[in-house]
Amino acid sequence: SVTPVHPKEEGDSLEYQASSPDEVALVKFTESVGVILWDRTLTSITLKNPTGNTESYKILECFPFTSERKRMGIIVRNETTNQITFFMKGADVIMEKIVKESDWLREECDNLAREGLRTLVFGQKILTEEEWTEFSASYRKAKESIVDRDENVAAAIEELEEGLDLIGLTGVEDKLQEDIRPSLEALRNAGIKIWMLTGDKRETATCIAISSKLAARNHSFYQMELKNIEDGRRQLQEFSEAYDSILVVDGNSLKILLSQLREEFYASSKHAPAVVCCRCSPTQKAEVVQMIRTYSGLQCAAIGDGGNDVSMIQAANIGVGIVGKEGKQASLAADYSILRFKDITKLLLWHGRNSYLNSALMSQFIIHRGCIMAFIQFIYCAIFYLSPVVIYTGMFVLGYSMWNTAAPVFALCINRDVTESAALMYPELYQELRKGRALSLLTFTIMLLVTVYQAFAIMIGGIFTDLNYIDVTAVTFTALVFVELINISMVVTRWHPLIIISEVATFALYPICMILFFGYYHIQYSSSWEFWLKVCSITAASILPVYAVKFVYYKIHPPAHSKVNEK
Repeated sequence: SVTPVHPKEEGDSLEYQASSPDEVALVKFTESVGVILWDRTLTSITLKNPTGNTESYKILECFPFTSERKRMGIIVRNETTNQITFFMKGADVIMEKIVKESDWLREECDNLAREGLRTLVFGQKILTEEEWTEFSASYRKAKESIVDRDENVAAAIEELEEGLDLIGLTGVEDKLQEDIRPSLEALRNAGIKIWMLTGDKRETATCIAISSKLAARNHSFYQMELKNIEDGRRQLQEFSEAYDSILVVDGNSLKILLSQLREEFYASSKHAPAVVCCRCSPTQKAEVVQMIRTYSGLQCAAIGDGGNDVSMIQAANIGVGIVGKEGKQASLAADYSILRFKDITKLLLWHGRNSYLNSALMSQFIIHRGCIMAFIQFIYCAIFYLSPVVIYTGMFVLGYSMWNTAAPVFALCINRDVTESAALMYPELYQELRKGRALSLLTFTIMLLVTVYQAFAIMIGGIFTDLNYIDVTAVTFTALVFVELINISMVVTRWHPLIIISEVATFALYPICMILFFGYYHIQYSSSWEFWLKVCSITAASILPVYAVKFVYYKIHPPAHSKVNEK
């Protein structure tokens, strides 16, 4: 499935396009030894041999790769000699059952896998005209069948595969991206559990886990090989008692675990430093992600770079696709697209952390902003024997929701408690988020109690200092706006220019509103020192007790970000 792209200018090298970078690597290797793929169409292949002569082959039939068969094949006819040859390549665990018995294949596959290489086994079979005609007829009949078409097609191909001659074995290095080791270490220190789901064989997956630092020096590997359900329960129990062990499960064992022992599988592996699932099909990857989501109740992120990762990415709460040599299928199917794996640390530890903290903070202030006006209205009605009298009307209500408080509240989305370098240097800060304390029932209750107290302080302070309705509304509303703006300023940890502008502009805009909406104020009274003294007194009574308690609490229990900022 590799297509050569000839250079437009003389002197440029020949390039190749394929769905898999492994195939491009193999074709480039043949080019280095003198056999060049010169042309590839839907019906023919042209090669240039070391002597400079071209060899043309007609494509008679092609069997694409599938995750179920784990192999692919092609039947070609040499247009010079008329010889018909069936070529096949695939995973070693499948091909060793198909090719003729070899005394070196298994040993060499294990040697290459231990070096972290992806192994592929190649086989061929010379077909006579009679064999080709017979197969072509049975294959055409299988494809035209209405009932059990897939099974009939697979049976026809498997009959052709019998007696394949072993050609050779290849090992392709799947190079790790830059800075993948510190990235995984940072995620591990952040308290994020990492499961590695790969289609590679066990030895290759274990080698990659070690080289990528997914496994620390003090970690051991627990190799799980299951034959039945009872064996699975026994080994899961053994693993749950192991300490600092990484679970390694192959595709066949994973099939048993996912079909019968899902809950036990997750319960035993959730405390492991990491889990490596090798020889996974795309469907199994998606099932593992779904299992984690179901039994953990936590947010699950899936990161992949190839087409076989699409189902896994779509099954997760958050899908992250990496644009690389595997193509853009994973990137297009994901919620977020990145160019390098190391970008995931910035995405989670910086952008993700800020997004969560600021969303939690902004949500609480939006709730506070609405509830405090409702409580003031309730207290006002209660004082006057529950009479249905509205304290704030017209432009008071509209202005409070729009130009008097909106800008500072929404400016909280750019608040930062630590610098980007500190967030990446201390990934342990991310662990605070996993406790869910930024927005929980406790924080909501505290915010509600603060809202009730401040509403009570504003209304009681205003109603017993003024008896005139317009003056009461003017004093209490002015104090309400100032309390809200000071509340926001007290939670800001780093003063961004936009936050400063929103606060200053809102403060400056309020006197202008008093002049424009003169019907809601007694201008002479609102410009007197008595009015502003009452406003400042009510504001101080609403703010000082709340933040005195907060100051003492933070002195006793300082937040994690304050410790980092001190450093």
